[in-house]
Amino acid sequence: MATTGLEEALAAFGRGPRDVPRHPVLHGAAGTLVTIGVPSEPTGMDWAGVWIAPAGPRIVGPRPEPTGGAAAHGLSGVSAELFELFVWASRVYLERVEAIDAKLAETQEKGRSVPLSEVWTLQRQTARLRAQIGRALVGLAEVSGRFAPSFPLLSAAAPALTAELGRVQALAASVQQSLSDLILLRNAEEANRIAEAANELTRTSNTIATLANTSNIRMLGITYLALVLGLISAVVLIPNTAATILGMPSAAWVPGLWVDALLVALAVIPIVIVFSRPWVQAILGGLRAYESRAREGLQDLPEVEVETPRRPPAGR
Repeated sequence: MATTGLEEALAAFGRGPRDVPRHPVLHGAAGTLVTIGVPSEPTGMDWAGVWIAPAGPRIVGPRPEPTGGAAAHGLSGVSAELFELFVWASRVYLERVEAIDAKLAETQEKGRSVPLSEVWTLQRQTARLRAQIGRALVGLAEVSGRFAPSFPLLSAAAPALTAELGRVQALAASVQQSLSDLILLRNAEEANRIAEAANELTRTSNTIATLANTSNIRMLGITYLALVLGLISAVVLIPNTAATILGMPSAAWVPGLWVDALLVALAVIPIVIVFSRPWVQAILGGLRAYESRAREGLQDLPEVEVETPRRPPAGR
């Protein structure tokens, strides 16, 4: 495949050798430059087109080998070269779309074993390919319309090229839509997996919370029992302390009747004061339930065996 002066054409429009315009049609004092991009291996891009200069049109960039299609339409000269250029671009576009479609089918067969990043790569490749097909359609419309006098008989052959490029464009759109659907499906699968993990985490958290609540209730029962025992101890401690004091030799001067009266008073009054309190009565009213919870809590306590320390051998 021969190449001609694309760099010269770009220089005439004040651009560098790699500064290909984003728009397919570039107008300037040097004339009009129509460019199309054709994918090349592995991920490059070959730029070709036609430079419609005041001296006459010139094909720039790669020149494909003739296929005979131009002769079938009665084209010759630069019209034939331009026709063959669009035929070559259409063929390469179709091959790339078919290759991406084959990779898509392979990806769908492998399922989730294929990383999602590879699917996104195919999506981006298809998007770039569709952009270049659209660029070729714009360039073809320009040379077969406004500049039709510069390319004899090309306007009559242009509908066939437009139909072929349109068919490839529709195929690329279909493949791109399939890739988008696959990406959405994979995203939905990942979202469902994350939701399942979150639900499982919630169930585990609820189980832990339930166990913590049960443990708190049982510990509360033990605490209530300890409180009741403390109240009973306090009530018993008061008359016991008084009996100890009055039983000392230093208290021998106190008459025995007063000793008995004091001991009875100190035994009865604390009991009446403590156990007449509403909150104490409420605790005593639920004592059976507290005992049950405390029993469950004590049963759940792990048994720890006390290890007997090893005695050093005699003589050491």
